[in-house]
Amino acid sequence: MDHSTPQAQGSPEAEHAAGAPGAPGAQGTAAAEQTPLAAIPPTAAQTSAETPWPLSHYFRKLRDYLDGVDPTWIEGQLVRFKMVNGIAYMTLRDLEQEISFSALAWRQIAPKLQASVNPGARVVALVKPNLYERTGQLSLVTHQMREVGLGDLLARIEQLKATLTAEGLFAEDRKKPLPVLPQRIGVITGRDSDAKKDIIRNVRARWAAAEFEVIEVSTQGERAPMEVTAALAHLDENPEVDVVVIARGGGSLEDVILPFSDERLIRAVAAATTPVVSAIGHEADRPLLDEVADVRASTPTGSAKLLVPEEAVEREQLNQARTRMSTGVQRLIAQETEWVQTLRSRPALAHPEVMIESRAEDIDRLRRRQLVAMDAQLTRAADWVEHTRARITALSPQSTLDRGYAVVQQKSPAGGIVRDATDLQRGAEVEVMVASGEFTAEVTEVRTERTAS
Repeated sequence: MDHSTPQAQGSPEAEHAAGAPGAPGAQGTAAAEQTPLAAIPPTAAQTSAETPWPLSHYFRKLRDYLDGVDPTWIEGQLVRFKMVNGIAYMTLRDLEQEISFSALAWRQIAPKLQASVNPGARVVALVKPNLYERTGQLSLVTHQMREVGLGDLLARIEQLKATLTAEGLFAEDRKKPLPVLPQRIGVITGRDSDAKKDIIRNVRARWAAAEFEVIEVSTQGERAPMEVTAALAHLDENPEVDVVVIARGGGSLEDVILPFSDERLIRAVAAATTPVVSAIGHEADRPLLDEVADVRASTPTGSAKLLVPEEAVEREQLNQARTRMSTGVQRLIAQETEWVQTLRSRPALAHPEVMIESRAEDIDRLRRRQLVAMDAQLTRAADWVEHTRARITALSPQSTLDRGYAVVQQKSPAGGIVRDATDLQRGAEVEVMVASGEFTAEVTEVRTERTAS
């Protein structure tokens, strides 16, 4: 935003002093007030087409609000610095987005700034907003300004590193392994850079069929982190991309370390679902991207060894594996063939009828033994039966009768075998059973003692 309008209306210092509260020569706007205060709505929400605010009243409201804003330290790039009548007119631009503000420094501050800052530098400044009355132009009145040195930036990076480490973004257990053979390799690198050429050339030298998805972005300067982050998000959404390489060749410390230590980029890499390889600068360069990436390559050229295997080595290993498998199969076939031959040479397989004949002989022999054993058992059983019969016959009542004994029974209805002579009376009739037949007898005498025979 240029200050040509204030210059055309008189001294820039006097023009801005007129719009700065408390500045020497401030004119105010009381003469411009035309509407009675009682008719002016007290708040902006109460205004309408019938009861508007005068522009001067609106200006004073804005200026009163801005006067209440505390001086603020801001950071940006000084893209314009011009001294006019001892006043410094400047333009500050955001480091990442297309946002600019006009700034000025009064005569007591401007000479010090002219000696300490240079256009294009990254600066921090203590500013307070100021609204210029005649044109309504907003500018930042600068009280202090200094360039941000490399030491300050590196100190910020170290502080950020400690913070992110405490959050666990650099922990090894959250890092993802690289695919053995990626389907497509995403490459984020500078426009027509040597790093891109080195990666593609060395990867295809190792694996000729490798495919790439290349996005060229700014890899240095203030816009680099934003463009790299956007490219990473695009590749991370592509399901065909199996790994992403963020690469940049060597350069100054500001070009290599600062863009690739941006907090938003670091958090985007930590949140990516696709494995990320950091290939920034040389071995000694260590931006925070190296800490959060899943794998760090010392150089863009060295990343090729991490991304794909060497085709010649893999083919040689395949040939060796094929040879070992073939040798192993042949050895197994030879062993099995020898085992089959050994089985076939055994008598049971060479002459299987021998086994049948021997079993038939065993069966005949067992049958004969069984018959002999059965005959012997039958003979023993027959002898036992005869012996048992003889014993039973010897113990039977008939044998006793055959030896001359007789069985005497009472003939009365009560009947019963007579065992005691006193059970009989003289004249009683008894039945007498002898070895052959029975007869009836009458008792003529009862004796209680035996007579000698």
